[in-house]
Amino acid sequence: MAIRDIITAPDPRLKQRCKPVDKVDAEIVQLMDDMLETMYLAPGVGLAAPQVGVTKRVIVVDVSKDEDNRNPHQMANPELVWTSDEMLDYEEGCLSLPDHYAEVTRPAKIRVRYLDRENEIRELEADGLLAVCIQHEMDHLEGVLFVDHISKIKRDLILRKLTKLKKQLAKEKARGKSRSRQTVSAVSTGT
Repeated sequence: MAIRDIITAPDPRLKQRCKPVDKVDAEIVQLMDDMLETMYLAPGVGLAAPQVGVTKRVIVVDVSKDEDNRNPHQMANPELVWTSDEMLDYEEGCLSLPDHYAEVTRPAKIRVRYLDRENEIRELEADGLLAVCIQHEMDHLEGVLFVDHISKIKRDLILRKLTKLKKQLAKEKARGKSRSRQTVSAVSTGT
């Protein structure tokens, strides 16, 4: 397993629609395993393939609170086959929009059909946080972020803050490289 970089919004890769998985083979299982390891390290409760730069319809979720009793769900080509009329408001966050949260309304209960890591078709009924998390991650597969469900004013504010943060981090990284080059120059010239 490998830790993958998580893409931070705004980034056009997060707005792309993902392609279906033909078959859950060794490559997709590796992707699922890498995504789980990345999600746990972040830490988070869900991750979608486009968040790690892969435009395939793959998500992983685990809302268990106990690290010793994890209950991961790894899904390829998830599709909602039923949603309840009852709605649930939940404050959502996202690994691609770090430190930003907003209340989103979604169906409280769902049934999702997907391919598991053995390439078998499965169905899962979920409610509460698990239902919210699955729907949130499935949105990523359509190029939809949780901020797309909130007011334009709130969305624009969050995205402006993230743009500013990305620019600041890029400047700091560039300064760090300049310092590294200066140190190398100083060492190589003996000053």
